Amino acid sequence: MTALPPPNALLQRLTRASAPPPERCGTLVRVSGLTLQAGGLSAPIGARCGLLARDGGTVEAEVVGFQGDLLTLMPLGEPQGLAPGARVRLLGTDSRVGVGEALRGRVIDGSGRPLDGGPPPEVDAWVPLNGEPPNPMTRAPIDEVLETGVKAIDAALTLGHGQRIGLVAGSGVGKSMLLGMLTRYTAADIIVIGLVGERGREVQSFIQQVLGAEGLARAIVVAAPANVSPVLRLHAAKRAHSIAEHFRDQGQRVLLLLDSLTRVAHAQREIGLAAGEPPTSKGYPPSVFALLPNLIERGGPGEALAGRAAGSITALYTVLAEGDDAQDPIVDIARASLDGQVMLSRTLADQAHYPAIDLQGSVSRLLQELVDADGLAQAQRLRRWWSLVQANADMIQ
Repeated sequence: MTALPPPNALLQRLTRASAPPPERCGTLVRVSGLTLQAGGLSAPIGARCGLLARDGGTVEAEVVGFQGDLLTLMPLGEPQGLAPGARVRLLGTDSRVGVGEALRGRVIDGSGRPLDGGPPPEVDAWVPLNGEPPNPMTRAPIDEVLETGVKAIDAALTLGHGQRIGLVAGSGVGKSMLLGMLTRYTAADIIVIGLVGERGREVQSFIQQVLGAEGLARAIVVAAPANVSPVLRLHAAKRAHSIAEHFRDQGQRVLLLLDSLTRVAHAQREIGLAAGEPPTSKGYPPSVFALLPNLIERGGPGEALAGRAAGSITALYTVLAEGDDAQDPIVDIARASLDGQVMLSRTLADQAHYPAIDLQGSVSRLLQELVDADGLAQAQRLRRWWSLVQANADMIQ
């Protein structure tokens, strides 16, 4: 029989095991622009902290960098009421996303709080905010045609379940209108919509007029308007991907719509520049060009595992070509990372031709794998005729 330790030693061991861990706190030492700096606290990148304001409230912030013994924080809301020496408490070292069937038909923000006036949705599971892309060697192939109900796309730019496509255009050309059409007509088990960096009025307008009650019933909307913190805007994009990944891992076909990828890049640019990153191409720091491909790779088909149907995330990203510049760095990296792009033409939009899809510059990189030889020949013939008409427009007129 194993001998028990002395009573005093046993009591000390039980006390150490049951006592709560000591609270990890620091102090606010500096406010610089959009960032806060705290000392006396050690926390990893991405950790969440709470800062005690003068009115007794708590301002939540995220660790975005560090310099020596000082942590660089960016608040998730307005840092009103913070004073020098304010107490900084570590809330958690990682961010989790609550997912479940109760999210269907709901509108939430980048933190998961409801925006539609309803109660907080019930959660079935918790998944990481920063999910990992599936192993490329175990992904299921994209071999099934996705019917979108948009004739120009189905005829000349055929898409497949699990494909990732960019909708590229300048402002006011009809990207949101095309997103609404795809939401209503595309066959999917569930739709996840991320509205990032848009005007607050457009969020309600998109839900009520473009999406409609029928579309909202089978959708989950994650909204972070332009007036909220760049951290919350970035969280909204990642939360939408995490929710989509959860349903894909259950074997469902998910349609993910993110409007827009450019606003996500803008949010990361604000965070990177505030944290001290050097600007590179068009003022974007290097972290932007690392973030976007990783975010895009989280979409696509799931892993083909034995005994389980592989789900898929068909991802559609709107990309804002600032000044109608097709060589914008965000447009360029999206073009290189996605499985194709749909270019929208301002000329067609000015002629009230909607959706204003311009076949010149538009491409589906999986077209040859999804259609037979006859369908491919007809699509190529249509594109040649379109190009000839555009090239000889002056003579025809």
